[in-house]
Amino acid sequence: MKKNPLVSMALMIGLSTSLIACGSNTVNQVSAQEPISSETTTTTTNEETSTTTVKVEGTTINGSELFTERDLEQEPDLTNANKISLNDNEDITIKEEGVYVVSGTAKEATITVDVLDTEKVQIVLDNASITNTDFPCIYVVNADKVFVTTTNSKNTLSVTGTFIADGETNTDAAIFSKDDLVLNGVGTLTITSSDNGIVSKDDLKVTGGTYEITCSNNALRGNDSVVIYDGKFTIDSKDDGIHAENSEDTTVGYVYLGGGEYNITAVDDAIHATTILQIEDGTYTLNAAEGLEATYIRINDGEVVINASDDGINAAKKSTISTPTIEINGGNISITMAQGDTDAIDSNGNIYVNGGTITISAQFAFDYDGMAEFNGGTITVNGNEITTISNSMMGGFGQGAPMDQGGMPPQGHGGFTGRPGH
Repeated sequence: MKKNPLVSMALMIGLSTSLIACGSNTVNQVSAQEPISSETTTTTTNEETSTTTVKVEGTTINGSELFTERDLEQEPDLTNANKISLNDNEDITIKEEGVYVVSGTAKEATITVDVLDTEKVQIVLDNASITNTDFPCIYVVNADKVFVTTTNSKNTLSVTGTFIADGETNTDAAIFSKDDLVLNGVGTLTITSSDNGIVSKDDLKVTGGTYEITCSNNALRGNDSVVIYDGKFTIDSKDDGIHAENSEDTTVGYVYLGGGEYNITAVDDAIHATTILQIEDGTYTLNAAEGLEATYIRINDGEVVINASDDGINAAKKSTISTPTIEINGGNISITMAQGDTDAIDSNGNIYVNGGTITISAQFAFDYDGMAEFNGGTITVNGNEITTISNSMMGGFGQGAPMDQGGMPPQGHGGFTGRPGH
């Protein structure tokens, strides 16, 4: 195990002197902060409160309930901030709420947050770089909420080997938090991980910043939710790009994307939710086995480009919150599918297209087990605009094969009217 308790203890004792010499507070001293409520309540945008997962009413997520004013502040007040300089083989333990500015380069060092349930901590990365072999670079043991904020700088966190557990806790991410985690800022955070990139065992929020994540598991994972207001994301994942799942409660595990720019390459799903995946806006370039997967998928707006080898958009029964459903109300959606037994838009329940522009290049455009309604918008399948949604539409009938309005070859042109064995 890489930890040296004597080094960590010496750092805790000696840090006070070094910080006072810099004109800053000690790590264990509470900084001047705005009042923090000790009540547990649903998040509002008017005040900073102790948060719980927003309970979804039906299948609609109200984005205005998800972010507090402090969540959305990209440049923190550093007037009373504590300053921390990183050093090799020296762990930092934060025991009091406050704002902590972290700079420097270190190998085998972990910033651990262990404060009261009612306390918040903000870690501000300012040209910081940590490389570890087997443990998170940032580890939140206990807190009400922790912010990881980037200044206008480049920051890197890297874990190269096999993660070791902390007791019964499987610490499996470069940033690993047992409590609510918020990422924001105006700088760049590059993460390389031999497992997950960023994990919150509660809610994971991102409201700003630039993120470059390469990992062997999920890039962004929240147990109860992953909600994003804005940000730029370049993700290369050997599993899912964005993943929300609570193995003990299938009524949570939702993804809400209010905006941002996403370039995701994933071996499995680009974006995966247990319950609801709701896209309000943003620009998405998704290359994966499946682009979007959840029980209920709603797209209200945005520019979505999907290149997939299994299903482009897939609504599957992962939760009891509703019948699997794909609902498209707006946006520009382009789906290109690989050859074989693949579907551009696949629902184990229903499909509703109420608006937007959908462009599909695929052998099978739509597959659904319930009902499909085309109430508005434009759908083009393999270069042909359609006016109805037919089940298991075929496009791979040979070069130059004409299509009818349902996306099917006319009678006598060869091919067949349904998927074999479907």
